[in-house]
Amino acid sequence: MPHKALAATALTLNAFVWGVSWWPFRALQDHGLHPLWATAIIYVFALLCLLVFRPRAWQGFLKHPLLWLLVLASGLTNVGFNWAVTVGDVVRVVLLFYLMPAWVVLLAWPLLGEKPTTGSMLRLALALTGVVIVLKTPASPWPVPESLADWLALMGGFSFALTNILLRRLNQTPGESRMLAMFGGGAVMATGVALIGMALGVVAAPPAPGVAWAGLALFISLAFLVGNLALQYGAARLSASATSLIMLSEVVFASVSSVVLGTGELSTRTLLGGALILMASLLAVVSFGKR
Repeated sequence: MPHKALAATALTLNAFVWGVSWWPFRALQDHGLHPLWATAIIYVFALLCLLVFRPRAWQGFLKHPLLWLLVLASGLTNVGFNWAVTVGDVVRVVLLFYLMPAWVVLLAWPLLGEKPTTGSMLRLALALTGVVIVLKTPASPWPVPESLADWLALMGGFSFALTNILLRRLNQTPGESRMLAMFGGGAVMATGVALIGMALGVVAAPPAPGVAWAGLALFISLAFLVGNLALQYGAARLSASATSLIMLSEVVFASVSSVVLGTGELSTRTLLGGALILMASLLAVVSFGKR
């Protein structure tokens, strides 16, 4: 029992780190460091730490080429989420990011051979209804993404669903190889997109080294590393349904912290749409736990 309580605490810590990560990303942007460069720094740091302790982690890529797709999916997850929470309404971004039931229904069939059931289609309908309510504003005639943050959140959420499905497909591969794929994806994809953004004039170059932003970047790098280790520990000791349920607390951490600090909005429309999205996610967790 104590082990399960410690595992649940570890998962809650991971959800807390991700839920409040918008604040240091915005603080770094105030220092002139774009969230893409901040993401690159975080994952280069994590990657180096992993390779110091697991220098042979790369060998898994020789036997399991699908890990390269995990690099892409995990990297785009971080690009989408970290950029979106820095420039958009945090509550709205997190809700759109957690559109997991919809993406899982669409991806699980071709990648896992899991055909949609009546229950999964109901969850899909609930989630999509919630998204329509969140996106449909009085100023918008159609419920379509209205900003860069919306598009990034949806892209990040889709990539997050793909990441989770790939982790299920690759559950027999060495754990250090999966971690290498996820850390490497964050480092490579963030750097690549940042360089493309610089060429297009939409991403600023990193600022000159400074104690203020470098110290904050080191702090958030350590926080993400600890959070990932906590996720690995907790997920290995609790059921997948319990893990998914606890990780949904990220929505609470993000929403409460952003509203308290004045960077998020809890309108009636957002609350109603968010309730439907979270209900779909909870039903997915319950359904998975019964298998």
